[in-house]
This record gives sequence, structure tokens and C-alpha cells, in this order.
Amino acid sequence: MTTPPGPEPEPQGTGPAVGFHGAVFAAPGGGSGRVGHAGESPWHTGVHPEHAAGSQGPVSVPPRGGRGRLRALSGRTPLRVKMIAAVLMLVAVGLTAISVAGVSVLRGYLVDRADGQLRDTAERIAEQLGQQPPLGPVELRVPADMYGDIRTSTGTIRDSADAQGITGAPRLPDDLDGRRGSPFTVPGTGSESSWRVLVIPLDDGGSVVVGVSLGEADRTVSRLIAIDLLVGFAVLMVLAGVGVWVVRVSLRPLAAIEETAGAIAAGDLSRRVPPADFRTEVGRLGGSLNGMLAQIESAFRAREASESTARESERRMRRFVADAGHELRTPLTAIRGFAELYRQGAARSPLELDLLIRRIEDAAARMGLLVEDLLLLARLDRQRPIDRRPVDLLAVAADAVQEARVLAPDRPLDLIVDGGLAYQVLGDEPRLRQILANLLSNAVTHTPDGVPVKVRLRPGTPAESRLLEARGAPPGIPTVVCDVADEGPGLTREQADRVFERFYRVDDSRSREDGGTGLGLAIVAALVAAHGGTVQVDSSPGEGSIFRVILPLAPD
Repeated sequence: MTTPPGPEPEPQGTGPAVGFHGAVFAAPGGGSGRVGHAGESPWHTGVHPEHAAGSQGPVSVPPRGGRGRLRALSGRTPLRVKMIAAVLMLVAVGLTAISVAGVSVLRGYLVDRADGQLRDTAERIAEQLGQQPPLGPVELRVPADMYGDIRTSTGTIRDSADAQGITGAPRLPDDLDGRRGSPFTVPGTGSESSWRVLVIPLDDGGSVVVGVSLGEADRTVSRLIAIDLLVGFAVLMVLAGVGVWVVRVSLRPLAAIEETAGAIAAGDLSRRVPPADFRTEVGRLGGSLNGMLAQIESAFRAREASESTARESERRMRRFVADAGHELRTPLTAIRGFAELYRQGAARSPLELDLLIRRIEDAAARMGLLVEDLLLLARLDRQRPIDRRPVDLLAVAADAVQEARVLAPDRPLDLIVDGGLAYQVLGDEPRLRQILANLLSNAVTHTPDGVPVKVRLRPGTPAESRLLEARGAPPGIPTVVCDVADEGPGLTREQADRVFERFYRVDDSRSREDGGTGLGLAIVAALVAAHGGTVQVDSSPGEGSIFRVILPLAPD
């Protein structure tokens, strides 16, 4: 049974390896390169001198010590330099780890080979001693590159042999008996820095000591370290050159992003980052920036449109107020004029007095109608919800056509129904009647006598359903279309674009003679919108007009 070996001293031959390690990992400046503790912001670099210059308030003092200097340096270092430095550092760490592992494996292999030589030599010497007479002379035979001696039980050397060609010998410790059976390393004298020694016990209580120099192993390890240093330096230089080129090419899109940002800052919101491969970080960054820029441009355009709409709304409101005042002034002037005639005694007979009163009543009725229309439009502008109930649009259309026939008995008025469906909508029945009444009144008023007018109910097409979807209706909603068509003089493109404006009249003189206020079609548009529908006009000069009302059908 062999005694476990004691702690082995570190061989001096490993000095170059230690120096190699220290050259890689040493931190200059006495700890100035320490990494900041957890919780400290990696972006805090204190206040830059030019930022602090001239400031009136308290100035923050930059962090003292190595960490503060490293943070300040990191904040001023370009991204490409950081990337290349990080890659080189990682490669250097990897090469160092590989070198350390290779040196350790090689040295272990060389030491194991030396231990094998020691065991073979010690066993051969013990076998030779066992064949010699106990009291005879002892002759020690060892290989030329090894040291050996034979000792008695008291430690006296009976015979020894020095290694040939090697200056020096191992420095053997005094407690050799405690280290029997396992090789161990000891320092040497002379040119050799360390030796590997093995002590084998003999039957008579003595021992055989053999040793082999580790100088050649140390020199081999030193050569490997030198090769690793040269190769590692060459690899780092090549990698640095390649890294500079790769980083420059990879970060080239960032220059385009910077240029785009400068153009946008100058006011060109239409600029976009040139497209790049979306699989790369820069490509994804460019795509995200383009999306953000599109939203910013959209918001800016929406703001401009909103401001333009507000200005247009203000302009229309001023025009509306002016038109309303003008429309109200006309009947008021008539009432005042007829009242002045009466006060001056112009009505000398009951017939003349009755005529004056009738004129005053007509003007008051016209003014009342105008006020009612204005109040209705005001209520619709406030977007108050209307009373929605199932309404049979076919019955409403039939009643409207019948009433129009009574008011214009010489006018051909027809109702055409397509599809044979129950055209039921959700809405306010009186307001739906007002829509058709205003459209029929407009057709009768603005077409010559005897011109036919047709009202047609039909199912809506998918394209007409999409018109309501654009206004917030559910996708695929079924619709009903009510066309009021005439064969009158028609409208120009400009007239058709403005026909639903308030107080707009195609024929101003004729409308005033017929008692119109210029609000009929504006009320139609507002009422149709309140029912979730839309109204259009299809007209050309000399070809008549078709006013088309599209409404959503009531759900089953």
C-alpha cells in the first residue's frame, strides 16, 4: 500500500506560462479597469465639460476613479470601434483559453510520460537488487538522462548515479519515506529547474530513488507558448482588418439612416430609409423607422387636413350665417313692408286688407319653414341619436309618391320595385318620409312641367354595400337603394358637387319664386347620414338626374 503523495511544489519551469497568463489578464492601473457593480447605470458618464460650461445651476461632478473614466470613454467611443474591440477581446479570451488548455494538456502528457519512465526504471532496479546477494556490492544502473540512488533503511546512500549531460541534480526533501510510491516534483540544482522523482521501497527497508529532469518538457511548453503568442497575435491582426471592413460595410445603412433623419429634420417628411435585408438588425431598424416615419407623416398630414377642414368649416359657417341672415331678411322685409303699407292706409278696402294680411302670413310661413329647417339641421349636426324602429320603406315610398301626385296631378310619377323583397330598415319613419318628400319636391320643382319622375326601390349591390362599410357599417351588410330619377335638364359637374350644400341653389330666382329655402337637399344628406346611409347624385347636362339613397337593411 503506497502513501498518498503530499502537496507538490509548483515547478519553476512553468514561469513562462504564468507570465503568458498574466500578460493577457493583468488589469493595469491598480484595479482601474474594474467592472461596475450591479445596479449602476452603464450609461452614466457624468456631465461633459462643454455642457457644464456657462451653466448657472449646480454642476454635476463626473464620477471619480477608473470606472468613471471608462464610462466617459465608452460614451465617446464610436459604435464601430466598440464592436471591433468587443470582437477582438472575445477572440483574445478564446485564444487564451485554447492556449491554456493546450499547454496544460501538453505538460500533463510530458509529465505522465516522465512518470512512466520513472516507474519502469525503478521496477527494473528493484528487480536487479533482488537478484544480488544481500551483503554483496551494489551497482546502480540507470539511463543516461536520469538520476538514481539506493538508500538504506536509515537513509544512507549506498550508491548513486548522476544524469549524463545535465548539470545539477534534484533537491530531494528529507521526508522521502513519506513520499514512497508516487512520483512528485522537486526543484533542481544547476541548469535544470525541476525534476520528477519516484521513491520505491525495498524488501530490506531501504529504497530506490530515481529522477528525471523536466527541463526538456519545460522547454517544449515554452516553445508552444511562444507559438501560441505569435499565432494569436497574427490571428488578432487579421481579424481586426477583416472586422473593420465587415463593420464598415454592415454599418453603412446607418449612414443612410442618419442622412434620412437629417432630411426629415429639415422638413422633408416624405424621405424614407433605403430598404435593406429584413433579416438583419439594420434592416429591421430601417423598417421600423420607415413605419414610424409613415405614421408621423400620416399624423402630420392629418393635422394639416384637420386644420384645413377647420378653416373650411369656419368659412362655411360664416357663409351659412350670412345666407341664413339673408334668407331671414327677405321675409322679414316683406312683413315690415306690408305692415308699413297698412300703417300708411294703403288698404282702403276689405279686399286689399285681406291681400296684405295674406302676404304677411305667407312671409311668416316662409320664415317659419326656414327656422324649422335650420333647427332640424342644428339637431342633426349635434349627432343626437334618432328613434330607430323597423320601417317598411316600400310603404313610405308609396305614400310619398301618392302625396306628390296629389300636389302635382299633371306630373307622371311612377314607383318601380325590383326584387319583390320586404325593404325594411331601422329608422325614424317621419324622417324617412321627409327624405323622399324633399327628393320628389326637388325633382318636381327643378324640372319642366310634364317631365316624368320615377322612384325605384332595388337591392343594393356589393359595391354599394362597401360604400357603407367605409362609413363604419359591418362588412357585407345588405342594403336597399332608393333612386329618384327625372328627365330634366340635369346638372353640371360643379353643380352636382355642391348640390347638397346648405343654401345652395342651382336656379336661385326660380327657387325663391317657389318658396324654396335651399336647405331641402342638405336636410336629405343629413337625415340619410343619421340613418347610417349615404346619398349620391348621378347627373349630366341634358340627361336628367338620379338621386340615389343607400340605406342598410334591418337585420332579420
